[in-house]
Amino acid sequence: MTENKRAIERTAVTSEIVGNVTVFQPMTILNLSEAGIQIETPYKLQNDSLHDFRLSLGERSVVVKGRIVYCQVGELSEERVIYRSGVEFVAVPAHALTAVREFVAVHNGPPTSVLDGEIA
Repeated sequence: MTENKRAIERTAVTSEIVGNVTVFQPMTILNLSEAGIQIETPYKLQNDSLHDFRLSLGERSVVVKGRIVYCQVGELSEERVIYRSGVEFVAVPAHALTAVREFVAVHNGPPTSVLDGEIA
C-alpha cells in the first residue's frame, strides 16, 4: 500500500464537474502598443473572449489579459488558414505595462545610426 502524501484529502466527485485548462499556444505578434496587440494564429479566436497572453519582450516576459476585439481571415491558401485578431489589453498589471512601454519606446524610436561602417 502506498503512503498518501497529500496534506489535504481529496473528495470523490459524485456528479459531473466541468472545467477548463489554459494552454499557451504560439502566435505571431504583428504590432504592439500599451493598449493591445494585433496577432496572427492558425486558429480562430472568439470575439469578446478573454485570454491570457504571454509576451516575450526582449529579456523580459510578461502575461497580460486581453479581449478579442475582432478575428478575421488574414491569409487563406490550400494548405492553411491564418487568422488575424485585434486584442485589447484588460486590467494590465503595473509591471507588465511598464515592460510594454519600455519595449515600445526602444523599438519605436528612430533607426539606429551607424557609427562606423563600410560600403562596397
